[in-house]
Amino acid sequence: MEDYNKIIESLGVKFIKARNIRILQPIVIKNFYDVENTLLILYNGEVSYGDEHQKVDIGDLLFIPGGKHVTVTYGEPSNPKPVTNEEFMTHREQYFEANREPAKIGNMPNSFGYVSFEAKVFDSVNFFNSLDVPPFIIKHDETLAAAIRQILAEDMTDIAGKGRVIKIKTEEIVIEIIRYILKNRLFVEQLVTNSTYFKDPRLIDIFAYIKDNIGGDLSNKVLANVANVSEDYVGQYFKMLTGINPQDYIEYQRMEAAVGLLRTSKKSIRAIGAEVGYKDTAYFCRRFKMMFGIPAGKMRRRESLMNV
Repeated sequence: MEDYNKIIESLGVKFIKARNIRILQPIVIKNFYDVENTLLILYNGEVSYGDEHQKVDIGDLLFIPGGKHVTVTYGEPSNPKPVTNEEFMTHREQYFEANREPAKIGNMPNSFGYVSFEAKVFDSVNFFNSLDVPPFIIKHDETLAAAIRQILAEDMTDIAGKGRVIKIKTEEIVIEIIRYILKNRLFVEQLVTNSTYFKDPRLIDIFAYIKDNIGGDLSNKVLANVANVSEDYVGQYFKMLTGINPQDYIEYQRMEAAVGLLRTSKKSIRAIGAEVGYKDTAYFCRRFKMMFGIPAGKMRRRESLMNV
């Protein structure tokens, strides 16, 4: 249990957004993808996930780890409209309506609430993504349900201290999800295996260097110098501990940083690509769309215009 406490203590948790949504029409998104973790609670109606349309019961929660492609069906699954992730991200208002009144939380037909958040080990590694776990259902959990409801209500208001409350409740959500995983012995093998992330100082140095130099030279030669191992060995060493080769990890980190800049800055696509390490803007745009299923420009318009 001490190792799991160390994992929790090492996590940097960041609230991204929360919404209370009414489903306007049934849709199925076969390649849904986002960089953040999402915890959804179904208040009314139907939601299912996976190609087999595994049903989420009313009052249950669906956890979707960030960085995972998944099929999600909102509304009656018998004849939903097929929607690509790009179409969904670009025209979400056609399918969802956001509620901004606290009194309506949990009291609308065909509705659910969700909270999106980051949970990173040493502020570098996406913890739930590193476990390589699929989406899963958390059966009726009053603690998580109450935390989501409070975050939704706080986010809809403009009162003193709301940011602090949301931060505390988001951290509570992360801890409760980990507790649920441990209590139900889900993915315990992955937890044990990936605890190597938190024990090897050379790997921690590599993670920190990548984070601090995301737009610079992150070749295996550079990483080898950081870890004080040979250039020929560093790729094998990194993959042995993480299950992924370093250049794939670096690309994911760069794209995640690009999403953050698209959401929070007014910099041009060219400038953002360069800032995260892509000198060729066209190549950056191709890789971005390949990873997220949506062009960088449309992601920006979605973030600036959408309330759902």
